[in-house]
Amino acid sequence: MADSVQANEEARGEDIETTEPEKAVKERKFSWAKLRRVDSLNLEAGRVSHMGTHAAKVGWGVTLSLAFQSVGVVYGDIGTSPLYVYGSTFTDGINDTKDVLGVLSLIIYTLILIPLIKYVFIVLRANDNGDGGTFALYSLICRYASVSLIPNHQVEDRELSNYRLHTPSNQLKRAQKIKEKLENSKSAQTVLFLVTVLGTSMVIGDGILTPCISVLSAVSGIKESATSLNQDAIVAISAVILILLFMVQRFGTDKVGYSFAPIIILWFTFISLSGVYNLFKHDVTTLRAFNPKYIIDYFKRNGKKGWISLGGVVLATTGTEAMFADLGHFSVKAIQVSFSTMVLPSLLCAYCGQAAYLMKFPENALDSFYKSIPYPFYWPTFVIAVAAAIIASQAMISGAFAIISQSLALGCFPRVKVIHTSAKYEGQVYIPEINYLLMIGCLIVTIGFRTTEKIGNAYGIAVVAVMVITTFMVTLIMLVIWKTSIWAIGLFFVVFGALELLYLSSVLYKFKQGGYLPLAFSFILMMIMSLWHYVHKKRYMFELKNKVSSDYIRDLGMNRNLSRVPGIGFLYSELVQGIPPIFPHFIASIPSIHSVLVFISIKSIPISKVAVEERFLFRQVEPREYRMFRCVVRYGYNDIMDKSEEFERQLVEHLKEFVRQEQFFLESAPLEQTTTAQAEAANATGYILETKDVKPWKLGSAIVHTEETLQQLNTARLSSGSIHAGIITRSTNSSGRIISGPILGAEEEMQFIQKALDHGVVYLLGETEVVAEQKSSIFKKIVINYAYDFIRRNLTQGDKVMSVPRTRLLRVGMTYEI
Repeated sequence: MADSVQANEEARGEDIETTEPEKAVKERKFSWAKLRRVDSLNLEAGRVSHMGTHAAKVGWGVTLSLAFQSVGVVYGDIGTSPLYVYGSTFTDGINDTKDVLGVLSLIIYTLILIPLIKYVFIVLRANDNGDGGTFALYSLICRYASVSLIPNHQVEDRELSNYRLHTPSNQLKRAQKIKEKLENSKSAQTVLFLVTVLGTSMVIGDGILTPCISVLSAVSGIKESATSLNQDAIVAISAVILILLFMVQRFGTDKVGYSFAPIIILWFTFISLSGVYNLFKHDVTTLRAFNPKYIIDYFKRNGKKGWISLGGVVLATTGTEAMFADLGHFSVKAIQVSFSTMVLPSLLCAYCGQAAYLMKFPENALDSFYKSIPYPFYWPTFVIAVAAAIIASQAMISGAFAIISQSLALGCFPRVKVIHTSAKYEGQVYIPEINYLLMIGCLIVTIGFRTTEKIGNAYGIAVVAVMVITTFMVTLIMLVIWKTSIWAIGLFFVVFGALELLYLSSVLYKFKQGGYLPLAFSFILMMIMSLWHYVHKKRYMFELKNKVSSDYIRDLGMNRNLSRVPGIGFLYSELVQGIPPIFPHFIASIPSIHSVLVFISIKSIPISKVAVEERFLFRQVEPREYRMFRCVVRYGYNDIMDKSEEFERQLVEHLKEFVRQEQFFLESAPLEQTTTAQAEAANATGYILETKDVKPWKLGSAIVHTEETLQQLNTARLSSGSIHAGIITRSTNSSGRIISGPILGAEEEMQFIQKALDHGVVYLLGETEVVAEQKSSIFKKIVINYAYDFIRRNLTQGDKVMSVPRTRLLRVGMTYEI
């Protein structure tokens, strides 16, 4: 049955893609019955204009404004890296001042190659309708090739405005072959998923390590003035600042967001002016480091020691991934302008200035930043440094929240409550459980490691690992989507892949000195995310295999004990290809169906946003007189799920529109092509039945309406082949079959739905327990029966995530054996 349903869906999709409206009008032999097979929501989708605001042309005024705002949001992390780069590189001091020139040259060309060339001018192009990050790259690949591990793809999804990929017209055999291999290889799909999860885990790990190293580095500067403070006091002050930082997360950053850009701009101004001052005061010839010859000389002199020091040099690129991940708030051009004109020049001035200072005072390598600041500017710089560190930490914490929110859409993270803290900025979210876990992690790292050197060893692995993953995924996009020249792809992959692998090998060398920390974080997160996604997929496959047959729905009418009650019932399920097996369990537990029943599936689409006009995809469940509907509610990974009242309003309005268009096709079809239900309705007498005395009774925390009296009020008659009748809630014929009433005209059907809405909406949620089959292996039983169950029981339940009112909630339990 699943195959036939899928075949019908694909046939419907083909009709949409190959049939033009003008052609349909001209061809008089075009069958109305054939047009009837097209789902009406596809016609709605055709009327929706593109949402892609990022693709629209904007003037330079808007671009410069976005560039200004991006400075405060994107560059806090990379902007505070001068606080600790030289100290993390020269951990054993400076033996030869020529090494300072070698390290400076490494920093200069690392900043030019990775943040500027790779990210600003190449990776930013791989955005998903203006959104960036590892998740956006994965969504692009999923849209181009069917590589998602959960088989919930529908042909109608391709009609969404933001779903289409703007690819070059020349079709290359190479791209098609790679696409086919990806779609036919479960191993390749699994590897791609795990790589995405690893990148996600590393970014979440950054949310722990960035606050630690940034705040600790900034606060450490107070020792230059308050010499009585020891390292214990520095750690204590840093811990207090971190606690306060996490405690205010629930208020969001919207109210203080306007101050971010001026503070970070002031910070860049301070470090650039300080750098220029040191350059001309101490050694202007330090600019020789722009000659890459000093890199070669550095490695010749230091050999293995020079390779190990790369773990400190790469910290100059911390926060580079944020340029791509935070792209959704700005635009490609704005990021390019802000980084090229302000951020990069300021960083180069800062690093050159510190190098000039170290050429004269090599003994101060560990504290080069604060010692190189002119004394009159020390306290202003210290205050701005702490503020910039807090902003950098805030950006990474918010980024961790955002990427977890996106992971929920992928079905690979346990359900947690996501709170949107800003009505203006959609990307600003707060997740209470994750916030406190991040705070505990930060405190453990700060108190346990105590120095920026050890934290830097851990931080480097997280930074470089995400870069390597981005290089891999962008290369794949170049191959299968952009269809770039093989020479350009090879150059990109070899240059940046080799460079980042060199840095990765260096930071991994310090595994025992703290490098194990992000790997441990990532391992735990990957285990949780992979476990959750594995069971999520198994549960979906169980529902798909055991979905309700059409015969069962038709036979409902023979159940004498089943009654229709006024109102609308929303039965939630993740299944998009049919009616879930929890439905018969509801019928067996509570033999009542609402006068309008909607089987709702909340589905995540691999795009950033879905237009409200395109969000609801309806289908009628036959027989039509039962007034049961299937509805797939489609959200992008950056969409906000509406509150229950707004969700109900939108769904009912789109349901009415669906009914109106369905009725249009039915009335336009030839008489001989009418369905059996239509024929019965045309020859039947209409009943107007209304509930007279409806009393609620409680079941747990839910309120369920049951019928006490159903009284026949009058009889509707047929006039000119159409029904001028009213609304039917329940009637039975002599065989006991439920008759919800004849199919009315479009307006009457819409009134029926509205009246059902006036009686109220009840949410029907299945409490599905998942257990391993008896014949399963011991490992599988441990994973599902214990590990998964522990995670599920200790995190937010579905009704809280969807903000379902408890007074209108009905739960029925069922166990799935997978």
